Amino acid sequence: MKKFWVLFSLFVLPLVFYIFLSKGIYKYSNLPILTENVVDVKPFSSEEKVTFNENLSIVCFLGNDIKTAKGSMFNLNQTIYKRYYQKPYFQIVAILPKGTETTFKDAIEELSAFTDINKWHFIYTNNSNINLLFNSFETPFKLNENLYSENAYIIDMELRLRGRKDDEDTKDGKLYGYNMKSISTLKNKMKDDIAIIYYQLKKSAEKEQRRKREI
Repeated sequence: MKKFWVLFSLFVLPLVFYIFLSKGIYKYSNLPILTENVVDVKPFSSEEKVTFNENLSIVCFLGNDIKTAKGSMFNLNQTIYKRYYQKPYFQIVAILPKGTETTFKDAIEELSAFTDINKWHFIYTNNSNINLLFNSFETPFKLNENLYSENAYIIDMELRLRGRKDDEDTKDGKLYGYNMKSISTLKNKMKDDIAIIYYQLKKSAEKEQRRKREI
């Protein structure tokens, strides 16, 4: 019996652990692409460097009602931005209607009082541009009458909308956006999904390094 447990611990347990780990890594290394060819924000921005291209962008449409937008903005900041803003490529792009610069001034200053907002970008543009950008995401959602969406969206470095196809809380399993009003959604879904993309980037970089060494 003693020999059995020794053999079990030496051979069977490591095999079981490897299988478990490999399945976990497979799941962890894949975050579905839901929409391709998202419109880039660059043509609508007065900041020349703001683009979805070659960046990992969290995009939110805050609308013109500061009372609604402020809570969403601060939830996103506390739960997502503070976790990832020091990572390469990361940025949050907030889309706002032109003419709301004064409306949001105090909220942005309040945000900057306890956060380095260097990776926050506030883009003010006209209603047509906002709708064009939002519609290019090809989600089942609509902006409300104030041009606000309660969801934040992940746009990867190749202008693709990323999300889930097996989400347990949506009717068809597809998760296009992450509800900014829900701390649990941001913390338990969006944060994990961003981590998956960074895992993918890391593995891709390692693969490229191996390829270069083999040449």
